[in-house]
Amino acid sequence: MTAAGQQRLTDAQLVDWLRLIRSENIGPRTFRELVNRFGGASAALEALPELTRKTLRGRTIKIATLDEVLREIDAATKLGARFVTTAEQDYPPLLRQIHDAPPVLSVRGALDASQRDGVALVGSRNASAVGLAFAERLARTLARAEYVIVSGLARGIDAVAHRATLDTGTIAVLAGGQARPYPSEHERLVAEIAERGLIVSEMPIDWEPRGRDFPRRNRIISGLSRATVVVEAARRSGSLITARFANEQGREVFAVPGSPLDPRAEGTNDLLRQGATLCARPEDVIDALAAGATGPAGGFLDSDDFIPDGEPLYDELDLFPDQSAFAFEESAGPSVDFAPVAPAEPPVAREPGPPPVDARAHILSLLGPAPAPIDELIRMSGLTAREVQGALLELDLDGRLERHGASAVSLVYAPE
Repeated sequence: MTAAGQQRLTDAQLVDWLRLIRSENIGPRTFRELVNRFGGASAALEALPELTRKTLRGRTIKIATLDEVLREIDAATKLGARFVTTAEQDYPPLLRQIHDAPPVLSVRGALDASQRDGVALVGSRNASAVGLAFAERLARTLARAEYVIVSGLARGIDAVAHRATLDTGTIAVLAGGQARPYPSEHERLVAEIAERGLIVSEMPIDWEPRGRDFPRRNRIISGLSRATVVVEAARRSGSLITARFANEQGREVFAVPGSPLDPRAEGTNDLLRQGATLCARPEDVIDALAAGATGPAGGFLDSDDFIPDGEPLYDELDLFPDQSAFAFEESAGPSVDFAPVAPAEPPVAREPGPPPVDARAHILSLLGPAPAPIDELIRMSGLTAREVQGALLELDLDGRLERHGASAVSLVYAPE
């Protein structure tokens, strides 16, 4: 039976799949090899202790227990989440195509959203007002063209993309577990997405996200999408990791050009120089996808630049060092990796803290060299009109502000 040919795993089969993928150092390749070698997750679990003892010269690994997995299933049920595997028809079809797709996902909300063609919108957490406005317009227009918007629930561009498409379909991919959405300030947004869209995670339900869990999340964002659009990104931005994964997965990568004076445009402008498709209007994405665009050949961006502290994204065992990876037949499909029971490591390399509450600093973070309408600054900042005008006046008096027609303003950049 093919990976997509089975309707649902039995409860016992799901428990075995979860026990295997939740075991220490079992990731996409090892999960695939074990299931193929032994004919299923249950047989792989039985063989794993002896296999690791021989392969690891006496060292053993922690295998997830039945009680641990049953507690996770119970916690998922209480949250309104359920599990879907690569052996089942309702697993996201685009994600199934990538080589390291998660064998098991926890999902909350409308799973049918994942059956549609997705477009990932990602960008700066400290986005400009112009970037936020363009991301919102882009998300709404793509949604009207029947694409589901996929993003990572981060501050800035991600959050705007999700909010703009709550009524038309959006998918949020978590770096942690379903019970630990990050950042915590987006709990209300998570609840709204769960009601009308879809929340996706590969991690255990109570997993607190760590530094390298964010790049892992990014491969799922791009994997769920036919294309990835980077709206704003500084060099070494996490959004560039998503672009790199999309490129490696054979998906189209778009970048929105920005002013060379704005550091938030350095990453997107670099992408354009390296072969990404220019996105200056929503129709650029729609037309390219309609024409069957598949993205530039080869990889741009060096993956080593984005691995936190030089550590690998995955901690997989090499259980079959004398053999190449097996083709994944039967019921497993491509797989995922994470090490939920990995040796202790520093718990955080997290996203930046919340935006400044000081009105001047907040408005300054939203401004760039491109003129931004004052009405947009008020809307995007969440501040009152009086607070925004006061902050603009201070910047004007300091010589930091340039005023344009149609009540628009921009920052003055002094030559270096």
